[in-house]
Amino acid sequence: MEYTKYEKSRIISTRALQVSMGAPLLIKKEKNEINPIEIARKEFEKGVIPITVKRE
Repeated sequence: MEYTKYEKSRIISTRALQVSMGAPLLIKKEKNEINPIEIARKEFEKGVIPITVKRE
């Protein structure tokens, strides 16, 4: 599924909030990687984020 830039931003920001609140990571993180936004972006690029978009 192709996402608009707004949908992509919303998915990444929602997942980054979850990661910052202590949610388990869905990818292996590198040694010094602590930025939740970068972690969420990598998860999005790999397609492992369990968030869907409903369109009308």
